[in-house]
Amino acid sequence: MTPVQYQINDIVELKKPHPCGNKLWIITRTGIDFGLKCQKCGHRVMIPRKTFERAVKRVVTPEKNTGA
Repeated sequence: MTPVQYQINDIVELKKPHPCGNKLWIITRTGIDFGLKCQKCGHRVMIPRKTFERAVKRVVTPEKNTGA
């Protein structure tokens, strides 16, 4: 199984919701720690990579425009 490559500004859905009720977060920093920003309330958190990788449910990617 290949590891998932996370990029800054990717939107991820976590398994547990934030206290504001939202599960979607924007990645603001990558590395040994991940910086995340809640999409609903704007709260920022830093969590270790190991914790982040266990907490991610899926990567939400916008639809790609085909330009045809």
